[in-house]
Order: sequence, then structure tokens, then C-alpha cells
Amino acid sequence: MNLDELISEYADIEGRLADPSVHADQALARRLGKRYAELRPIVETHRELATTEDDLATARELAGEDETFAAEAADLGKRKDELEERLRRLLVPRDPNDSKDVILEVKAGEGGEESALFAGDLLRMYLRYAERVGWKTEVLDSHPSDLGGYKDVTVAVKAKGSQEEGVWTRLKYEGGVHRVQRVPATESQGRIHTSAVGVLVTPEAEDVDVQIDPNDLRIDVYRSSGPGGQSVNTTDSAVRITHLPTGVVVSCQNEKSQLQNKEQALRILRSRLLAMAQEEADAAAAAERKSQVRTVDRSERVRTYNYPENRISDHRVGYKAYNLDQVLDGDLHNVTQALVDADMERRLAEAQGQ
Repeated sequence: MNLDELISEYADIEGRLADPSVHADQALARRLGKRYAELRPIVETHRELATTEDDLATARELAGEDETFAAEAADLGKRKDELEERLRRLLVPRDPNDSKDVILEVKAGEGGEESALFAGDLLRMYLRYAERVGWKTEVLDSHPSDLGGYKDVTVAVKAKGSQEEGVWTRLKYEGGVHRVQRVPATESQGRIHTSAVGVLVTPEAEDVDVQIDPNDLRIDVYRSSGPGGQSVNTTDSAVRITHLPTGVVVSCQNEKSQLQNKEQALRILRSRLLAMAQEEADAAAAAERKSQVRTVDRSERVRTYNYPENRISDHRVGYKAYNLDQVLDGDLHNVTQALVDADMERRLAEAQGQ
């Protein structure tokens, strides 16, 4: 869509959001609100640019009569250039999922109990980060380890209201293998060990995104279990759903009722199926293109957390900082911003090459 079409869409959504009947459908109102927030920076920048251009023309005209207007014209010229660059970046084609919420899964990998402990540390980092930026979090499913970590844990992360930036915009870069180097709590000799944790991030699918045929599902129920495998419930409240066409299996046991666990499992399943469909489409459309910032490949190591040096390194863009303690406490903005910036530069280059 060109700029005029986006401005027209913004005005149309603004009118629809003013209609009380629209808000009777909360899902529709939420989608419109997100799109409105997404378009707002474009429209506001365009309006400011138009005003600045008018002021610049006036200042240049008056500069011939009064030299004080020459300095003002110079400042307005700089501001015009800044706004044009900002608008150019805002008009670069976006990731269609950028306005979506996410399902984030953290899974212990190599390293046994130490990996599970670090999975707990990463979970805390993401929860603290979400709190800092005003997102809501909900633990959908978790399997604690014996020493207080997590074998795996699944969390829904949602933006509040109509925030301009969706959760996927930032957290999509977290998918991959996260490596930790530290002296484990389980190590008596004080030796540094290396272990790994896998993070999977998928955009949370809405009902309109993925249609699931109930006949394609096999649903099994069983008793919830805690650390060590002991039963923590006397009823079959835990639910395991298998999507037969794809073989995707999702289980949930955190809620007390079978119905609640089923609903949570279906949320995760829809998001996984949406991610699979998009990965297949991306692979078909861009089989020969290797992006600088990879958001789909979950197998490669993306980041290292080195405790002895208090260092965090992101291997995709060469980011390195020595504030690991602050990052693990939720100060993740600079890390994600480095990835956002690298991705923007790639997309700008692609847009210019078209």
C-alpha cells in the first residue's frame, strides 16, 4: 500500500473505532486498535513533515527580508531531512506478525540440571523484561525440575491495549539456542561449565488465523506431575493434544481443570501451526535468500551468557556488552534493539534493491 492508501485506512479505522457497536465485538476492536496504533506513527510523521515543509517554505521566503529567518530555515531544513528519513523507515514493508502477541517456550537442553536452572533464569529475564515494557504474561504450562529450574515452560506474552509495538516485534529474535558459561550450583570443584537452553517464539494465532478441524485432533488426559515425576493431582486434569495431520503434540497441566488445560493447549497448538505454515511459505518464497538476522532457524546458537566476565554476546549481529547481571534482571532493550536495527537495515537494503 502507498502512503495515501495508508492514510485513508487510518481515517477509516478511526471512524470505525468511534462506533460503539464495533466494541461489542472485542476481538474486532482489538484488531482495529492494533492496526490503528501501527499506522499512527506513519500518519503523525507525514503530518509533521507537511507542516515542516510549509514552515520551511515560509522561512526561506522571509529570509530575504530578515536574516533571522535564515537560521530558522536551516533548522527546519534539518528537521525536514530527519522526518523524511523516519517516514522512509516507517514505510518499509513490515513483518506481518509485528503487531501480534507471542507464545514463548523455554526448554532445558544440554547440561542436565544446570540447563534447567538456567531455563529458570531466562524465564525470569523475560518476565522482568515484559514487566518493564508493560506487557502482560501468563504461564500456560510448566514442568519444574528437582532443584527449582524448569525442564520446559510455556508463557503467553501480550501487549496491553493498543501499544504501537507488538510483542513479536521484539521477542521474535529470541528464538534459538542460548548458551550459558558459569560455575553451576551443582559443581563442587568450582569449574566453569557450558550448557544450553532452547527458546521457541511463535506469534499467537487468533481463531481467524488458523482453522483446526476437531476430527484432526487426538486428545488424551492424564494426571499432572511435579518435580521427580510425583503426581500432584488426583484427577485426570492434564491434557495432551496431538494434531494428526502434522504430528504436532502439545500438553498442558498447569490448570486445575481439564477444560482449562485443553483451552491452553489449543492456544499453543494454533500458534505452532501458524508458525509452521509461515515457515513453509517463507522457505518457498525466499529459498535462496539468507537474512542477516535469522528468526526462523531454531537450531543455531544465537547468544552466549558468560557469568565470569559478566558478558552477553549475540552472535548474529556481533553485539557484546558487559552488563549480564542487568540483562538477566530484565534490561533486555539494548540487546533486542541491536537486532531490530540490523533487521531494519536489511529490509531497507532490500527495498532499495527492488
